Amino acid sequence: MDKSTWVVVGLLGYLMLFMAAILAFTYWRRHKRGDRPPVEFKLLRGPGESLRRKIKELDEALLFQLGGASFVPLLASFCTLWILAKIQPHMPLWTGLAIICPVFLITAGICIYWVFLRFNSLRDYELGYLGEREVSESLLPLLAQGYQVFHDIPVTAGKRVFNLDHVVVGPSGLFLIETKTRRKGRARTGHNDHEVTYDGKQLIWPWAEDRHGLEQVLSEARWLTEWVLKMTGLKLEAKPILALPGWYVKATARGPVNVVNSKNLRIAIKGRGQEELTPEQIDLIARQLDARCRDVE
Repeated sequence: MDKSTWVVVGLLGYLMLFMAAILAFTYWRRHKRGDRPPVEFKLLRGPGESLRRKIKELDEALLFQLGGASFVPLLASFCTLWILAKIQPHMPLWTGLAIICPVFLITAGICIYWVFLRFNSLRDYELGYLGEREVSESLLPLLAQGYQVFHDIPVTAGKRVFNLDHVVVGPSGLFLIETKTRRKGRARTGHNDHEVTYDGKQLIWPWAEDRHGLEQVLSEARWLTEWVLKMTGLKLEAKPILALPGWYVKATARGPVNVVNSKNLRIAIKGRGQEELTPEQIDLIARQLDARCRDVE
């Protein structure tokens, strides 16, 4: 290749080294300074703690991911140029560019799509986090009425690792609340875009029908029932509730899951005021949940 080709190769090499230096320096500043908190905190998990951690991880990695994604097309082009220089040392510049342009565009397209998926995941995590915060605020008045509320309880059951969004224990019993925050979309003819119907078996959304969250909350309620029996010896059933923040929920039949808007959670939990648990039983269960949730450092 002629001198102009090597100028292009040199520029690409400089850009890659410059970006690599920035990424390396940022990593060193973030992870190698030895900063640490003054004490070992062990705080209760807040609403959406798992999602908060995922958002934090994505935010912290975003610079490296963007830098790496922008670096890959340049690296692919550089490698292509190097190979061409070895195979055809006297290849004209425009011929070489005609070969590396498709390489650059294809790798750039793949990297752009990968970055888009990362941003989309971050967007979904943020929406889910806001939904769990909304539910937690709806539960706050219960604290003054003899109830205990716990959020984002971590669970490891065999090979399964998951978390319970919200657990409420109080005079009316034990409740497992799963929050599902879904965006509104284009509604079908005859359906309102803000309304979801529960017919006792499935959820009828404006765009389709599914069982999104129903099986999950039933499974988690069964786990909670067994765990409370194991830890306290109390035989009581955890009642499953599926909370849908921002949606008007219309129930046309009773089912194994109580599906409600987050604003109606207190009514669903308190029911008709029946008492199933004594203050001593509530305290016994709450102490076990507190110990399981106190891991925020």
